[in-house]
Amino acid sequence: MRQKKKESEMSEEVMTFEALGLSEASLAAIAKKGFESPTPIQRMAVPVLLRETCDVIGQAQTGTGKTAAFGLPILESIDVSLDMPQALILAPTRELALQVADEITSLRSDSALQVITVYGGQSISEQLRRLSRGAHIVVGTPGRVLDVIKRGRLPLDQAKWAVLDEADEMLNMGFIEDVEEILSHVTGEHRTMLFSATMPTRIVKLSQRFMHEPKLLEVDKDQKPTALADQIYFEVRASDKFDALTRIIDIEPEFYGLVFCRTRNDVDELTMRLVERGYSADGLHGEITQAQREKTLNKFRKRLINILVATDVAARGIDIADLSHVINYSLPQDPESYVHRVGRTGRAGKEGTAITFVTPQEQRRLMFFQKSIKFKIRKERLPKAADIVEVKWSLILDELSQIVSSGQQETFLPRAEEILSQYQPNDVVAALLHMAYKNVLDAANYQEVRGFSVDKRGTARLFVAVGKRDGYTPKSLVDYLCEEAGVSPRDIDDVAVLEEYSFVTVPFEESKRIVKAFSSMQVGGKPLIERAKNKN
Repeated sequence: MRQKKKESEMSEEVMTFEALGLSEASLAAIAKKGFESPTPIQRMAVPVLLRETCDVIGQAQTGTGKTAAFGLPILESIDVSLDMPQALILAPTRELALQVADEITSLRSDSALQVITVYGGQSISEQLRRLSRGAHIVVGTPGRVLDVIKRGRLPLDQAKWAVLDEADEMLNMGFIEDVEEILSHVTGEHRTMLFSATMPTRIVKLSQRFMHEPKLLEVDKDQKPTALADQIYFEVRASDKFDALTRIIDIEPEFYGLVFCRTRNDVDELTMRLVERGYSADGLHGEITQAQREKTLNKFRKRLINILVATDVAARGIDIADLSHVINYSLPQDPESYVHRVGRTGRAGKEGTAITFVTPQEQRRLMFFQKSIKFKIRKERLPKAADIVEVKWSLILDELSQIVSSGQQETFLPRAEEILSQYQPNDVVAALLHMAYKNVLDAANYQEVRGFSVDKRGTARLFVAVGKRDGYTPKSLVDYLCEEAGVSPRDIDDVAVLEEYSFVTVPFEESKRIVKAFSSMQVGGKPLIERAKNKN
């Protein structure tokens, strides 16, 4: 194995993507994604993979930008005119394979370049059909890739690259024999890349067998983006997210945080609702001008606002110290995005809090995140309205004490004496509290946040063969279902009314009741309501 290179040894000159030696097309794709500077593993790996001919071992944690580190050099080398697999990327799980494929696709500069995924749990015939139409980069799980190879449908004699992503996880999952057999089929002249958070003996032996004098690139092991963040999640119905968010903000007197949303529209809507509710908030997304972006960031840095709502792309490159919270209002698409978000709090040796809202449909994805980042995300209950009232009452008492000790109240003493001459002191204080704080000191003013439990019964997604064209809105559809099936509105969640049809999510037991209630009703010869078909 060649001499290893650590991130701390990298020169300052490789701090930009332009310095890595990438093509203009790749730089344009990077800029479009909003990446502003390379991560440590990217700074180390990309120049080596572009300028040298050696195999590479990258030792880095999930969330460090590994996919772009190996994906960008691969994309630079692909000959689109050669309609053959030129790169094979192995990942331990279906979720990670899809994530890698999506990331590489988003970085390609030529739309003719085909990235195909193959993995278990989906029809192999469909995957074979996609392969037959041509693939330049194949991303897949070991078991399914080996199956496709044995069927003679994945020739690897023209492959220039073989990549093992999360190699230690493939070892843990019992895939190492499959990996070894797959690598034996990559027969042409090629380079091998192995990425792993750890280097157990079996992985070292694998590298010795299939790699030629690999260069080891090691990101400092102590760099764990999530280490200083207290990571918790709340189970929240989609319709209750806003009220859940306000409870978290209200319970933290020193709240200063980033709130992540999935889309530009989500950012705009949430920011507007927060401002209307009286919070100091502003939003960032890709459609905002650079001038407005700088203005908003300046306000946030000076704490003229204490809540910044943003998309992932808009938040890239933001370096704000002392954030108390990062809140995933929407669960990110992949573990790396999660790590990048969470890593924004708990900086400079200070602990921060990372909070994630999880709907019933997102439980499995959260479990996958935990496994990928090898970190426990703790489940908690949302603060109760009574707890928030007590926090606010404590702040009011502190403010009262400061006013009295500073003598600021003396201007109003004649007015106070006039009032006290007419009413009892207790009645006066109570009346003034009512006038000034009735909205924050009355627990009844806080919206109910419904809980849910994810048990073995789970939930079901229902397809409803009516939509906007039939005059339905989310509310009227829920009312209709409740009236006909005798279910509670609280059991109906995540309502999506489209032009010609709709979807709702309900507890599994209630889904049977609803389907049965509408069993005699049809639209175009098909049931009015039925279980939604699984995308996979």
